Amino acid sequence: MRISLVQGDITRQRVDAVVNAANSSLLGGGGVDGAIHRAGGPEILDECRKLRASHYGGGLPTGQAVATTAGRMPARWVIHTVGPVYSASEDRSGQLASCYREALRVADELGAVSVAFPAVSAGIYGWPVDDAARIAVGTVRATPTNVADARFVLFTADVYAAFERAVASAGPA
Repeated sequence: MRISLVQGDITRQRVDAVVNAANSSLLGGGGVDGAIHRAGGPEILDECRKLRASHYGGGLPTGQAVATTAGRMPARWVIHTVGPVYSASEDRSGQLASCYREALRVADELGAVSVAFPAVSAGIYGWPVDDAARIAVGTVRATPTNVADARFVLFTADVYAAFERAVASAGPA
């Protein structure tokens, strides 16, 4: 698997699947979630509402993932995953790692070979960026998958720099 970093807008990536740092309601929100819902249009929200009405009445649990159409975005699918809110008193790193493993599992089920990831939980959920990057890069590298192109799309220069450090410290794949 090739891991690459891009500073930019995840909604513009030409990949098979874009991972959404969703909230558990699956009905849109702020940050990456809001951007994906705005860029993809009502098709994404329609499918999310159907998921809520069928399998996820109480919302998507933290660390799990589910796919919908990408609507009007250049990707084929959106893989929604709910990251944990950071806690200094409780280790939730296993839940954060699960977001990446589950997204790759769903990507494999879809037959996606190129996936764009955001920095899950590193925004409004308050996860320290360097630690979020370390967990993200380490988990994606260690997870068996058919995905050939794993792309971390980071919106700001500081988050991009944290992911650069994580890739460098992880060493060669």
